[in-house]
Amino acid sequence: MDPTRRRMAAPTASEPPPRIVLASTSRYRRELLARLRLPFDVVAPEVDESPRAGEAPAALADRLALAKARAVAARHPEAVVIGSDQVCEVDGAALGKPGTHQRAVAQLRRLSGRSAVFHTALAVVCHARGFERHDAAPVRVQFRALADDEIERYLLLEQPYDCAGAAKCETLGIALLDAIDSDDPTALVGLPLIRTARLLRAAGVDVLRLAHGQAA
Repeated sequence: MDPTRRRMAAPTASEPPPRIVLASTSRYRRELLARLRLPFDVVAPEVDESPRAGEAPAALADRLALAKARAVAARHPEAVVIGSDQVCEVDGAALGKPGTHQRAVAQLRRLSGRSAVFHTALAVVCHARGFERHDAAPVRVQFRALADDEIERYLLLEQPYDCAGAAKCETLGIALLDAIDSDDPTALVGLPLIRTARLLRAAGVDVLRLAHGQAA
């Protein structure tokens, strides 16, 4: 049986729960994973996130999610490691984190009145358990037509320079949109929790049994 597809047995009552590690420096992913009320650590993956020549946006997100999880799992082989990445695609081109105000303005002008797909990829890796699996949660987003003064006002208030496409939908960025089409409601924010819980179960992590009484 392919070890990446093997369903791992949950630990018995006498076994300690597996250590869970989020391979990310994103505060958004940290806040989302905390919703599952699981104990987890955060470790920076320290991988090169540069796209390869001709790499499709979905493939880029998938590769980086796996690279992040693998990089941290190599340093923490006993841990169940979660990696994720998000790339915005419009007209076949990838939009990443703008980083600056000027690039954010350019991205939002490009997205104005257009349909875009946010590819949010997920990977879970545990070397000790011989487990590796990945999945993706594409989200189609329809942007309304945006005037330049609206873009400037939004960027002044939100400063979403660390968000793919400069669109921070969980707060004021929702006012930029006409519609969101997704089967995993937290995917657009940065971590698809339905798929995360599914892959954790497959890796032997009983989310409901390990959850704390209070959110982390």
